[in-house]
Amino acid sequence: MKITVDAAAKINLSLDITGTLENGYHSLFMVMQSVSLCDTVTLELTDSKTVELTCSDENLPCDRRNIAHKAALMFFTQAGVKNLGLKIHIEKHIPFPAGLAGGSADAAAVITGLDALYETGLCQSALCSIGHKVGSDVPFCLTGGTKLVENSGEKITPLPPLENCFVVLAKPGQGVSTAAAYAEFDGLKNVKHPDNEAILQAAKNSDYKALCGHCANVFEQVVSLPELESIRKLLDGCGSDLTRMSGSGPTMFGLFTSLADAEKAERELKASGVCQTVCLCKPVANGVTVR
Repeated sequence: MKITVDAAAKINLSLDITGTLENGYHSLFMVMQSVSLCDTVTLELTDSKTVELTCSDENLPCDRRNIAHKAALMFFTQAGVKNLGLKIHIEKHIPFPAGLAGGSADAAAVITGLDALYETGLCQSALCSIGHKVGSDVPFCLTGGTKLVENSGEKITPLPPLENCFVVLAKPGQGVSTAAAYAEFDGLKNVKHPDNEAILQAAKNSDYKALCGHCANVFEQVVSLPELESIRKLLDGCGSDLTRMSGSGPTMFGLFTSLADAEKAERELKASGVCQTVCLCKPVANGVTVR
């Protein structure tokens, strides 16, 4: 038996770190959005009694270091299913490391695919519980759409969908360490926090203009790459309504209501020489989609 799952990338429309939880993890307040850029994950049941992982990108590990591999093992353990053999292939389209949750999306696709292949019929809450044991972004990637995500990623609240706009993603060549970004943030003395209440109200009211006016990412106060300012100026110059970094970076995104402006930004970013990856996409309602 074989199944194919599309795994959508995410952007953080807004990201704030509000404190520290009892378990030592950072407490987050994020408005997250799935976008149409996606990896394709194929799962096939075999009789190998092992998990075999292959990937179109040779730079990704294909052993237990890969979060998709971890997700498979976690599913078997938590769902009480015996692994008779599984082959996973990931066709990568989401750049990494990029702040777009490409790895978490792949893990979500594996959990969703195994639930379908084994017909375990787990509810979304149970799937998200498995996912959270693998990575903090996996629960959102399992649900997708437009969501308020809090604490360490396990508290997810649906929001009205972000519609009638386009997303331009621009990733510079240099990567950013998430651990290093958190460490830099922890050492920051004067943090400028976004107005989370205003952001939440704008999102609930589907007030696009207000949402764009309030959204922010606190990691932008500690992540500094020369390419980011060039990308920001270019996106703003093409009419971006909201220009922000996603996650801990380094990918920047711009929101556009005009397709022509978004296409212009895509062209100019590709011609600029400051980006490794440029992608024009749109918001989508699901994090994972079984074909």
